[in-house]
Amino acid sequence: MDDAVKNPTTLDTDATPRDIDITVTIPLFNEAENVPILHERVSAAMQRLGRSWEMILVNDGSTDGSAAILDQIAANDPHVTVVHFRGNYGQTAAFMAGLDHARGNIIVPMDGDLQNDPDDIARLLEKLDEGFDVVSGWRKNRKDNAIKRNLPSRIANSIISRVSGVHLHDYGCSLKAYRRDVLDGVKLYGEMHRFVPIYASWNGARVTEMEVTHHARLHGQSKYGLERIVKVVLDLMVVKFLYRYSNKPIYLFGGFGLLNIGLGILAGIWALGLKLFGGLSLIQTPLPLLAVFLNATGVLSILMGLLAEMLNRTYHESQDKSVYRITRVVSLRGRETGK
Repeated sequence: MDDAVKNPTTLDTDATPRDIDITVTIPLFNEAENVPILHERVSAAMQRLGRSWEMILVNDGSTDGSAAILDQIAANDPHVTVVHFRGNYGQTAAFMAGLDHARGNIIVPMDGDLQNDPDDIARLLEKLDEGFDVVSGWRKNRKDNAIKRNLPSRIANSIISRVSGVHLHDYGCSLKAYRRDVLDGVKLYGEMHRFVPIYASWNGARVTEMEVTHHARLHGQSKYGLERIVKVVLDLMVVKFLYRYSNKPIYLFGGFGLLNIGLGILAGIWALGLKLFGGLSLIQTPLPLLAVFLNATGVLSILMGLLAEMLNRTYHESQDKSVYRITRVVSLRGRETGK
C-alpha cells in the first residue's frame, strides 16, 4: 500500500493545509476513452458550484494508455492531481490514495466510468448542509445487467444492512459525500471502501442517503462480477469483528472457549453415564474423544484471547491510541474544542 500511493510529483498532503472546500477523488483502471469526458463533466459541475475544489485522479495500474492522458490533463489543469499506482491494487487502495492526497474539507468519491453523474455532487452537498456527516448515493434506477450486477448487489446490500444495523439501499454506489473529520484515521483494505458509512455511523456520524442518477456504461467493460459478493461478505465479517471485539477480543475467544469446555464436560459426563448405567465401554463410544477435543479447543481459544488482549494493549499503549472519540468539550470558561 505504501508503494502504491507514493508519487514524488504529487503534493505532500501532510505539509499542505486543508484550504479547499471540496475534493473529488476518482479511481481509474483502463478507462482511457472515458477520462477526457469525465474530466470535462466533473470540471463543469464543480465550476458551477462557485466553491474551491480539486480533483484527485488515481490511476490504478491502467495498461490502456490512460497514464499519458491523465498526465496531459494534470499538466493543463491546476485543479487536477494524478496519482499513479505501480500496479493494480484495487478500488479500496485507490480510495485511500485519493483520501491521503486530498486537501478538501469535504471528500466526494465517484467512479470513473461515467455512470455516476457529476451534477449530483451539488445535491449531495446540499444534503450535507442539512446537518449530515455522510451522504450516500442510491442508484435506484440502476443501468446495469439485472442478473450479473443488480441481483448480487441487492443481496449484498441486504446482508450488509442486516449485519451492520446501518440501513442503506446501495452500499456499492461510489458517489458519496463525507465531511473530512469522519474519515480521519480510517484505514481500509480488501473491498472495505463500501463500508465507510458503517464506520462513520458506528463512530457517531449522521448518515443518510439520497437517490442519484445512474447512466449506462458507454465505453470499456465492468471490472466486477458475481465473485464480488463473496469478498463483500468476508470483509463484512472482518468489519463486524473489528467493531465489536477489537478492544476486548477475550470476549469472543474466551466465550467460544468456555462454550467448548462446557460441551466437553457434558460429553465426558455422558460417556461416564453410559459406562456406569448402560454398561457401555468408553472405547465403544466417540464421546471421550469428543470431550478431550472440545476441552483442548476451549483452552486454546482462551489462550488465544489472552494473547489478543496483550497485542491489543501493546497496540494502544505503544502508539498512544485512544479507545474513544470526542465530539467536543465544553467548559465553564467558555472554550469549546471540536473533534
